[in-house]
Amino acid sequence: MDNRSEIREFLVSRRAKLRPEEAGFPGGDARRVPGLRRGEVAMLAGVSVEYFAKIERGDLAGASESVLESIARALRLDDAERAHLFDLARTAAGSERPRARGKRRAWTTRTSLQLVLDAITGGPAFVRNGRMDIVATNALGRAFFEEAFDGPGAGNIARFAFLDARATSFYPEWEAAADIIVGILRTAAGRDPYDKDLHDLVGHLSTVSDAFRVRWGAHDVRRHSNGVKRFHHHSVGDLTLLYEDLEMHADPQHTLLVYTAEPGTPSAERLQLLASLAATRRSDPAATASTDHGPS
Repeated sequence: MDNRSEIREFLVSRRAKLRPEEAGFPGGDARRVPGLRRGEVAMLAGVSVEYFAKIERGDLAGASESVLESIARALRLDDAERAHLFDLARTAAGSERPRARGKRRAWTTRTSLQLVLDAITGGPAFVRNGRMDIVATNALGRAFFEEAFDGPGAGNIARFAFLDARATSFYPEWEAAADIIVGILRTAAGRDPYDKDLHDLVGHLSTVSDAFRVRWGAHDVRRHSNGVKRFHHHSVGDLTLLYEDLEMHADPQHTLLVYTAEPGTPSAERLQLLASLAATRRSDPAATASTDHGPS
């Protein structure tokens, strides 16, 4: 796979983000390009300008680990960006080979995994792949992401965020959420450049969503591990939730994500209400509880 354009655009975008003053170089209006000059990055990385220019044109094949580390330090890459650079280098070196057509193993939820998810009753828990498909969930997770399943999202968080108008309500901080989602997709694309389904998803979203296309072009990557997020669920109102995103060693490219609320908070009470509503709907599909928008 020729990933020269991906390498070039990623490195140029990282170079443009660095302020000269931060790296010990003079700034000023005389600069013709944003960020550091190519020669300045080469100096910081301890390589020749000619060699760095070759790399920035997209030729990472043959670059040693020490050179990649030097470039990562010079560009002040964070952990996610550094890992992405190494992923791009592996593809350039040909160490990532395309899978034979039809050989991708279809996802199936193991009984043991579903039992683990079902045992988590205090918060939404679900498994997603690098394309942001929700492939398994507990009952509360299904209720939490109800709108992501019943509309254009069709169980995919990225499609929900960029194609479903309800997403801007579900994510009160939609701009930040959109940045994170695209960053996760970018990271997945670097890790698995031969994922045709991911390419198709990116192509579709880039065609129909300006907001997605601009973010995809920024080449930002993201590791999603833990933190706090705010949501507004249509049935129970505002939720401030803690989350942990855990890699699944038995299922590469999949992560287990669990949301929970601080005990004794309004968010904890609202999660309990959502769990009760979900249980009512399971026992009575015709229940009208879904029309209750709860507290705000």
